[in-house]
Amino acid sequence: MKTDITLQDVTKIDLRVGTVLKVLDFPKAHKPAYQLYIDFGDLGLKKTSAQITDLYSKEELVGKQIIAVVNFPPKQIANFMSECLVLGATTKAGVSILQPEMRVKNGRVLK
Repeated sequence: MKTDITLQDVTKIDLRVGTVLKVLDFPKAHKPAYQLYIDFGDLGLKKTSAQITDLYSKEELVGKQIIAVVNFPPKQIANFMSECLVLGATTKAGVSILQPEMRVKNGRVLK
């Protein structure tokens, strides 16, 4: 387990629901990854790189709702600028994306 944090630390994290609109291969990534373009409603479109190629095809990701941290500063990954972090859990087979159980409005804040 990592270092304990406070409730104040948690409130700094902006978790939102978004819908994947477009998925591209990312051949310049060091590990196999996709480039995701995600609609976060009023926050607009954000893009990110995700190492989820083991469990998901590009086609099945389009239209899928995901949960992401949207208040990270942009990060350069190879020739691509990542603007958010999609949350997932590691399994023996790969990374499983965290997603809402029911469809919700894009940009909805998680509490």
